[in-house]
Amino acid sequence: MRKILDRYAGYVFLLPWLIGFLALTLVPMGMSFYYSFTNYNLLSAPKWIGVSNYVKMFTSDYHFMNALKVTFLYVFASVPLQLLVSLVLAFVLNKGVKGLSLFRAAYYVPSLLGGSVAISILWRQIFGMEGILNQALGLIGIESHVSWVANPDTAVWTLVLLRMWQFGSPMIIFLAAIKQVPAELMEAAAIDGATKFQQTRKIMLPMISPIILFNLVMQIISAFKVFTESYIISGGNGGVLDSLLFFTLHIYNEGFSKMRMGYASALAWVLVLIIAVLTVIVFFLSKRHVHYD
Repeated sequence: MRKILDRYAGYVFLLPWLIGFLALTLVPMGMSFYYSFTNYNLLSAPKWIGVSNYVKMFTSDYHFMNALKVTFLYVFASVPLQLLVSLVLAFVLNKGVKGLSLFRAAYYVPSLLGGSVAISILWRQIFGMEGILNQALGLIGIESHVSWVANPDTAVWTLVLLRMWQFGSPMIIFLAAIKQVPAELMEAAAIDGATKFQQTRKIMLPMISPIILFNLVMQIISAFKVFTESYIISGGNGGVLDSLLFFTLHIYNEGFSKMRMGYASALAWVLVLIIAVLTVIVFFLSKRHVHYD
């Protein structure tokens, strides 16, 4: 009896997680996949229509390509910039400055607040026509009467800046990785005449390359899922000329504003496929640059 209890004790402890995974993740994903092949408006029973939703997506939904364009621009612009800022700040905080714990906490705050409704509203006020940015430009003699968040040429870049501001989480992870690099390796390189830049490029970066890969993958996934900022700043309609119509916002509008849950489910699965393909590509390209030894 004791052996049986020991054998199944682990499963008992895992049971709450398994129930949550099945009820909140696996079953909803299965239902979403089924709904993607149906005409479902949330009020009546879904009707099977095969691949019609996917055909419509690529043939008659002009918002689809706009949402893809905006989302890809956002991801490929914001993620590298955010990681660069995070890595630089991690190197700075690794120098042993006074009050390091306070600086770590202060730098992490934007990651906690950046995706909130309050910060999104504040961001809209900062970059609005009468916002703080235009007022600051006026003080130095540059008159600007443009709403940066409403201008199709600049709207997405304001959200890229907001994403860069949320550097706290990857910065903390980078900082932890940097502290694990053996000090004797850096000292040996310095004795051999290596400059600080050479030490960083030849020793530090290769040794933390697995963490760089981890942060890159996690931030790509996170950037593709951005929703609150685009919804609040654009008012939920995607902005002028769909300049802030992120893919998640398009899914939301189709599913809840237009009551096309079947089509929204198809869009969601396309987003899952895009993220999966990009993740595989990143891992494939990382083989030559990521060192685990």
